[in-house]
Amino acid sequence: MTEPQHFTGLRGALRLGEPLARYTSWRVGGPADRFYVPSDLDDLANFLRQLPAAEPVCFIGLGSNLLVRDAGLRGTVVLTHSAGKRPELVSTPAGPRVYAEAGVASPKVARFAAMHDLAGAEFLSGIPGCIGGALAMNAGCYGGEAWGIVARVATIDRSGTLHVRGKDDFEIGYRHCVLRGARLGEDEWFAAVWFELPSGDGFTARARIKELLARRIESQPLGLPNAGSVFRNPPGDHAARLIEACGLKGRARGAARVSEKHANFIVNPKGAARAADIEWLIAHVRETVLGRTGIDLHPEVRVIGDAA
Repeated sequence: MTEPQHFTGLRGALRLGEPLARYTSWRVGGPADRFYVPSDLDDLANFLRQLPAAEPVCFIGLGSNLLVRDAGLRGTVVLTHSAGKRPELVSTPAGPRVYAEAGVASPKVARFAAMHDLAGAEFLSGIPGCIGGALAMNAGCYGGEAWGIVARVATIDRSGTLHVRGKDDFEIGYRHCVLRGARLGEDEWFAAVWFELPSGDGFTARARIKELLARRIESQPLGLPNAGSVFRNPPGDHAARLIEACGLKGRARGAARVSEKHANFIVNPKGAARAADIEWLIAHVRETVLGRTGIDLHPEVRVIGDAA
């Protein structure tokens, strides 16, 4: 077990052996050796400075798009999400920007922008995670992608140093983001972002958000524990269509199953599934679709930790 005695001056919450199922939208996952909830970015920087150089570190927000294996994680998990975190409207030499820390839930940014008569962020209401995760995978839906509205970002490294970076510092593509010259998610993590949004009509933006939410409720199994879309859409097609065409809707393993409502979702209806059940279903769906169609579906979800 990782020992915390050498830490000084922390203002956040530090726990050992914290079960991660509490912090993932699939409601599965074993414990983290060390688990830290920083009070703010300064506190996070202080914590990172005191970690051993070889300590594995993993940042999570709302735990969507993430599968933590049943034996949990060795090393440290940092929880960035906090219900109290809010976006802000800030002045910059280039004009007003919406500033949000990595732990702010994406739908909050969509609503905040609409309330301030800014357009272009409505699609964020359909991303069930935090801004840090949306940046890390260039999350998108309903015609928008996270990096399409980014002006600049702040990252934090293992020494606790903040870096302000522009788009040119990253290689960005479909559900893809790589920091040039460093290992994003190992050496640096997203700390905050400044979104550049044009002026718009708040009433129209709020109506669009309401419409997108209604579409999600109608088409996705939001009432059951899930992690959003499991697979990326292949070029010119949809993963859900391919999975359904292969007769995999309702396919179950233990307490986990492929959703009957949306084939690109795996659900944990009673919260009783093991991570191993979900991981088996991901592999089974991928192998079945490849064998029957020749199309290799690539998972969007990140699988981390040790198997039981």
